[in-house]
Amino acid sequence: MSANRHFNALARGLHWLMAVLILAMLFIGAGMVASLQARPWLIALHRPLGLAILLLALLRLGNRLRHAPPPLPADLPRWQAIAARASHVVLYALMLVLPVLGWAVLSAGGYPVTLFGDVQLPALVPADATLYALLRLAHGWLARLLFLVVLAHLSAALFHAWVRRDGVFASMARGPRAAPPPAVDAAVATAPVAGD
Repeated sequence: MSANRHFNALARGLHWLMAVLILAMLFIGAGMVASLQARPWLIALHRPLGLAILLLALLRLGNRLRHAPPPLPADLPRWQAIAARASHVVLYALMLVLPVLGWAVLSAGGYPVTLFGDVQLPALVPADATLYALLRLAHGWLARLLFLVVLAHLSAALFHAWVRRDGVFASMARGPRAAPPPAVDAAVATAPVAGD
């Protein structure tokens, strides 16, 4: 696989960092619903992670716009190519929308969004109980959709790695490998050097 068949180092680093953060957020979100005792500290963790994901998603989108992703294999069935592109659009949309929606949920609930110390983000929407309920419901359903899209993305990645073995997984898993040194002809390698 040539160098242009790999994502750049920033894209790979952001992909894997965000994969860990998004999986953590999904489990934290499920824990917030399941455990009333752990809920306060899970919420305290959920908020800054959501903002971090938003900032990283913006950085990732900017990098993707500057550096085109490697092409999909030419022999990939058309429906799979369309599904791959559509799933990436949905993933990027959810990575951007969910944190903003979470911020709006907190604003509608009248809760401050504190970054660190006394630094707070401005409210996105006015405090309103009805709006809070609607935004919270939307945030929960979109988080479930993100979980399904992540599972589909992971399944497709493993399909490319283990079944098709077409280099799609490798394009994100690692950078291009250095070219091996040129082979040396055995006759040349054993020929005496002048002055020996």
